[in-house]
Formats: sequence, C-alpha cells, structure tokens
Amino acid sequence: MDEITLQAPAKINLSLDVTGKRQDGYHNLETIMQSISLYDSVTVQKRRSGLSIQCDSPHVPSDSGNIAWQAAKAFFAEYPEKGGARIVLKKKIPVSAGLAGGSADAAGVLKALNKLYEEPFSEVKLVDIARSIGADVPFCLKGGTALARGIGDELIPLPDFSGMRVVIVKPPFPVSTSWAYKNLDLNAPGERPDTLSLIAAIEEMDILTLARGMRNVLESVAVKAHGEIGGIIGEFLELGALGSRMSGSGPAVFGLFDDEKLAEKAFERFNGRYGDVFYTETVGREVRWHG
Repeated sequence: MDEITLQAPAKINLSLDVTGKRQDGYHNLETIMQSISLYDSVTVQKRRSGLSIQCDSPHVPSDSGNIAWQAAKAFFAEYPEKGGARIVLKKKIPVSAGLAGGSADAAGVLKALNKLYEEPFSEVKLVDIARSIGADVPFCLKGGTALARGIGDELIPLPDFSGMRVVIVKPPFPVSTSWAYKNLDLNAPGERPDTLSLIAAIEEMDILTLARGMRNVLESVAVKAHGEIGGIIGEFLELGALGSRMSGSGPAVFGLFDDEKLAEKAFERFNGRYGDVFYTETVGREVRWHG
C-alpha cells in the first residue's frame, strides 16, 4: 500500500473548566471532548524521502507551518529507517473555530503514516508523538468521548456517546486561543461545570442532564468581547436545543438536540445567515479509511 485516505473528525467540548495556571505559562484544564461527524479528508502518499503538503484552503499553510506537516516530521524523527510522504488536505472543518481542525489533520497524518509504514509504533508511542505536536492532537488521535486533563493531553476514555444530533455555527470572526486564556480571570471564570455529574450522564446516555449541565468557562471571556456568541447560544435554546455552548476557545457554537425536526429547523435558520453552519452528530472512535 502506497497511499491512504482517511476522514479526520472535528471535536467539540461538552464542558471546559480551567483549574489553574502552570509555571510553564499554560493552563491546567478539565474538559470533556467529543468527536463529531464533520471531517477533513487527509490523503498520505508514501515517498522514499522528503515531505510535501498541499491544502485546498487559502487560510491554511501548504508548508512547514502546517501542523499536519509537523506531525509527519515528528513521525519520521522517531522512525528508524528513511521515509517520506506527500500529504493532501481537503478542508471542511473551519479554521480557528475551536473545533480542532488542525489537530485533527495532524492526528490523521500520524494514523495514516503508521498504517503505510506497517505500524512501527504502538498506540502508546503514537500518542507520545502526538503530545509533542499539540495539546489536542492526542485526543484527535484516539477520538470518541474522553475526559482530558493537564493542558488537554492527559486522556481518560469515556463510554461511547455517539448518535446525538449537533448543529454548529461559526461566526465570521476569529478568537485567538492565547488571547482567551490570557484574559480569563481565574477568580471569576463564570459558572464551572460539574464534571463528575456530566460523566455520569454520559455513562447513562442521559442527553438531557448532559446538555443542561454543559459549561465552558472561556465563554466568560469570548462573550464579553463578542456578544454575538452569546446571542447564538440563546437562539439555539429558543429553537429547542437541549443545551448550547461555545466549543473550545471559540468562536464556534453548538446546539445539542434530541429531536431531528428541531435540529433541522435550527440548521435552516442559521444557514441563511452564516457561511459556516453544519448539521452533524457525535461519533465514536472508529477510523474511516478510504482507498
């Protein structure tokens, strides 16, 4: 096999709590992350040597500045023999949205390279490589539903929570992750999630309790600067979402639904006003390979 294509899923944060600041400048998190059926296409071709990358989005670098390229470099730095790859990305996950599109691509490259090169690395080793690339890459490598701690790279798998309807709206402005954390007041972060209660709801497949208990402390920063985020959350609830939150550091907002017609109505309402609106669902840990 010389070429492989897979679908790299985006993620949402069903909850996000910041528990403190670390000496290295990063923050300690406690967040429940969930894969969704919004995918980038990642194609990796085996080469004897060298790395190249091509992406169909003008907002994503097609050079060493791309985190997917960095993932390939990290893979070959650990690979005992000489190897190379050509990477082709087809983007559907919006950029700088809080949906981990770049991390998903990087994880996809690691999975594809490990398969193309006949699995030289165990899953544990692959996660170690992922951790060196970015905080969200280990989760994107494993996927499904997980509690993440530390800077987001310490994972505890949770029971599968697939099949829940999710509508996503990305407003047409960016929110810098570093800006969001820099401006977060740890003494007044807003309402924090009850993480143990949310985990229990996932274990019981209790979507209503989960949806009502979702919290993201970074909203206290983002909504203050961009009131439109709060407006979208409120509109989701008016349209029948069981719960609505910003994902990650934003600005993407998602609504969680248990009613197909209400989800479709919300999608149609927002789709007429925003360029990036997606009707998705939560998905499990399976990898979607293609030819």
